[in-house]
Amino acid sequence: MGVDLRDIVTAKTIEISELRNKLIAIDAFNAIYQFLSALRQSDGTSLKDSHDNITSHLSGLFYRTIRQMKFGIKPIYVFDGKPVDLKFKTLEKRSSAKEAAKEKWSKAIDEGNLEDARKFAKRTSTLTGEMVGESKNLLTAMGIPCVQAVNDGEALCAHICKKGDVYAVATQDYDALLFGAPKTLRNLTFTGDRELEMLNLADVLKNLGISREQLIDIGILVGTDFNDGVKGVGPKTALKIVKSGKFPTEKFNFDVEDIRKIFTSPNVSDEYNIEFKDYNEDEIFKILCDEHDFSRERVKNGMDELRKVKEESMQKGLNAWF
Repeated sequence: MGVDLRDIVTAKTIEISELRNKLIAIDAFNAIYQFLSALRQSDGTSLKDSHDNITSHLSGLFYRTIRQMKFGIKPIYVFDGKPVDLKFKTLEKRSSAKEAAKEKWSKAIDEGNLEDARKFAKRTSTLTGEMVGESKNLLTAMGIPCVQAVNDGEALCAHICKKGDVYAVATQDYDALLFGAPKTLRNLTFTGDRELEMLNLADVLKNLGISREQLIDIGILVGTDFNDGVKGVGPKTALKIVKSGKFPTEKFNFDVEDIRKIFTSPNVSDEYNIEFKDYNEDEIFKILCDEHDFSRERVKNGMDELRKVKEESMQKGLNAWF
């Protein structure tokens, strides 16, 4: 979920054409969770193959990544590593919330309330290690770079962006701002039902009249993936507190400096490789059709789109794509 800053942060709406030929670091877990949540049947059940394996993540990665590439976007997927110790409490809460949502979903199904069933089902999405492996295998077969973070994927996305190796970070969370990403994109992985938004860190800080360190403190007051916030304090109140210079350290039962350091000095590595390769048609068909029952015709159509992207990039001298 990340930190919620929507009440104080204003995004700029942009056209997807503005991202042509731009390298974008996508927070892989964030994107895949979106696919698992959104790509469901009418009763909220996940998309599955004949062996009862969930396939929503594969469908989202394949078709929506191709859509991005058709617009000239160069996607790079950055995967989370081991969570830092302070995140385990948040993960436990999320797990409990998912179990509660499963019970509500089951009750809604029994009552024939499909609207509620779908709503609660979206809250039950779980990303397994097997799904992560399948996602990496599919992206690799498509020729898309997969980068592995030591800890938080969003932290590495921000680091890569700060170094200038990518144009922007794509995520639904606002955490990338706290990690220092100069540019953050929201709604990139949706199908067009939401406007594409750009958050420029320099503009955000200027508009709020604060420093990045103060933005981090706002996050701590509201609550992040690494700490509970102060009860009753939302983004607007947190902004006032931070600008007053009276940060209530005594309100927390942990060392605030430990949280600050997660955002200011995250454990990131420069040992990553951003290299686009040619797609492997046989491997894509194997993963999607042979192993997970995707329609060969639909996958072939997707492959045709990939082929067009490659041909057009070569004609324009953009051989670095493949």
